Amino acid sequence: MTVKQLTLPELADACGVLGVRNVGLWREPVQRYGVEAAAKLVRDAGLTVTTLCRGGFLTALDAEARARALDDNRRAVDEAATLGTDTLVLVSGGLPPGSKDLYGARERIADALAELGPYAESHGVRLAIEPLHPMYAADRCVVSTLTQALDLAERFPAHQVGVTVDTYHVWWDDRAPEQIARAGASGRIHTFQLADWTTPLPEGVLNGRGQIGDGSIDMREWKGYVEAAGYTGAIEVELFNDPLWARDGREVLEETAARFVEHVMR
Repeated sequence: MTVKQLTLPELADACGVLGVRNVGLWREPVQRYGVEAAAKLVRDAGLTVTTLCRGGFLTALDAEARARALDDNRRAVDEAATLGTDTLVLVSGGLPPGSKDLYGARERIADALAELGPYAESHGVRLAIEPLHPMYAADRCVVSTLTQALDLAERFPAHQVGVTVDTYHVWWDDRAPEQIARAGASGRIHTFQLADWTTPLPEGVLNGRGQIGDGSIDMREWKGYVEAAGYTGAIEVELFNDPLWARDGREVLEETAARFVEHVMR
């Protein structure tokens, strides 16, 4: 998503030039290209798919809408398995129209996970609940903190359901470091993502994820938290940013790799 202006073949080629060996994919471009074709493309390029994003949106009240959401999430699991990744990231969904019941919405997520967890396990895929910043609670994700995400995940086996730790969404939360340790103790950190917090936020706030090093988040500090919790998996950079998308994608990818080395690894 960081360089969504690149086609999948262009992305695979650019990763090869830069020596990037891992890539997190989103469903929409994969579906447009063809799931089987995308799987072959990344395999032939020597790339490992770290995660597929996204499943979720599991808070509907209407029975028919809930059934459609479950079917779509099963398809997402199938796609993840075809791509060779063991992790499907879940954005849980916001409040249904007219509802003000956050607790009820979270309980419907738990009900859905009870069905989806075993299905994912049977396909070798884990579900990773991603808490989103509270500004998205109404329309996108009623799970706003790692505490809430773990309270849901811990109802299920860790090999079925864990969490996504994304700096953009949790950096403001004083309890997040202890919750990262909690997640690590039970093997529930399924992926770790980076984006910086820059202001002012754009209209609509969705595409405000800043380039690494441009904002307020100490990336090395958060990398230290997940490593101390035992996480040894890939670190993803996920940027929704209109000015970055307007630039040459290969230049953005090269810049992002350089920023990763400068602000995360050194």
